[in-house]
Amino acid sequence: MDLRVRQATLRFATPMATAFGELTRRDIFVVTLMGPDGLAGHGEAAPLEAYDGVPAAAVAAALRAYGDVLRDAGDAPGGELLEACRAVADLPQALAAVDLALWDRAGRREGLSVAGLIADEWSDTVAVNATIGATDRAGAAEAALRARRSGYGCIKVKVGAGDDAGRVAAVRAAAGPQMELRLDANGAWTVDEAVRAIEALAPAGLELVEEPVHGVAAMRAVRERVAVRVAMDETAAQAGALTASVADAVCLKISRCGGISALLAQAALVRATGAEVYVASSFDGPLGIAAGLHCAAALRCQAACGLATLELFEGMDDVLPVRRGAMAVPTGPGLGVEFPA
Repeated sequence: MDLRVRQATLRFATPMATAFGELTRRDIFVVTLMGPDGLAGHGEAAPLEAYDGVPAAAVAAALRAYGDVLRDAGDAPGGELLEACRAVADLPQALAAVDLALWDRAGRREGLSVAGLIADEWSDTVAVNATIGATDRAGAAEAALRARRSGYGCIKVKVGAGDDAGRVAAVRAAAGPQMELRLDANGAWTVDEAVRAIEALAPAGLELVEEPVHGVAAMRAVRERVAVRVAMDETAAQAGALTASVADAVCLKISRCGGISALLAQAALVRATGAEVYVASSFDGPLGIAAGLHCAAALRCQAACGLATLELFEGMDDVLPVRRGAMAVPTGPGLGVEFPA
């Protein structure tokens, strides 16, 4: 198996403000896995050091090591190939690229979409949320109004910095009473801060609050003290978190999980606890977003998924576009999309 790697850069049309800093670009590793039969599969590694603590250099080194392993592996089953890579570098963000390429290659070989490989029945579309990163009331209200007019049924507002109360109120007023409104603090609060903030913002009508705090113990403490549903995001990466029953919902991401295979396994663990699963991106490229769509469709996620992020990048408006608050699941073989050259 021949693993080829190139680096690509996606630039945000407007800088994205988050609790872990302002983002202006995304550097992504695009991989092509060519088998001895001449059939290729494509994947991507999308580390985001400010968010997941994984430097691009570490991913590049892991991918080089995977190339050495795969070169001598022949056409072994995909699971064996992935485990051989894990043995030399257990880095989820890098493993995701190989895993996606293996699924893409399998789908192309069988003439099936990835969703069709995962399940006998799957959704044709996936409901997604709009994300508002504006730090001022007027900008947040304007973005919410655009989302409403575009047909979104769910809006996520980044909180944990600045005038949260003013922006949330402005978003609710612009979005209308029917819009699902979720907040994402990216773990910016302490337990007491989270409880105070959630109680103050709850009158706006909240679907859920995502990652109000970091850590299993802190998540449990917040959930026990507030009436609003609490969702786990970054904390899901901690050992034992998925089965700790400390959240009403868990956000799973292709990059952090280590690809499609691991995301599906983690979804099964979460659902066994009675919690809801939804899929989101860490501002991935088109291959990562497509993988997330296939997983969400096969899992039949009911909550809106955080996959409508390609439109935040320059020149990506027509790649897996959002229509009336939903994204169509690619129907072509494999992932069904290409990463633009």
